[in-house]
Amino acid sequence: MLAQGVVIHEGQILLVQQKVKRGDIVWNFPGGGVEEGENFEQACIREVLEETGYTVKIIKSLIHRKEKQTFLCELISGTLTIEDDEDILDVRWIDLNDETYFDAVSKPVVEMVLKTMEVV
Repeated sequence: MLAQGVVIHEGQILLVQQKVKRGDIVWNFPGGGVEEGENFEQACIREVLEETGYTVKIIKSLIHRKEKQTFLCELISGTLTIEDDEDILDVRWIDLNDETYFDAVSKPVVEMVLKTMEVV
């Protein structure tokens, strides 16, 4: 089971460059596996902190599937930090309009978030 956090702050989105199981290097939302005793929300908050150095608060669920949940998160505190992790290559704040970092999986999520933000 996986949990991801979509963190947007001042017109930018927080992305993690990582190696995925199939060997590709991709930009993705921070996140990872749900550990024993955790729920999806707790895993999301922990993974964002571990991978980026930021503490976040969950605002709402964006995607809710049995094995994977993606949450819109609010930045609470912290400093951008890249952990010594062989799978995490880089962490960056990316302009929401810079689509070069978004792939077929992340782009629809970003579009969903932007539509949500327009309504608010």
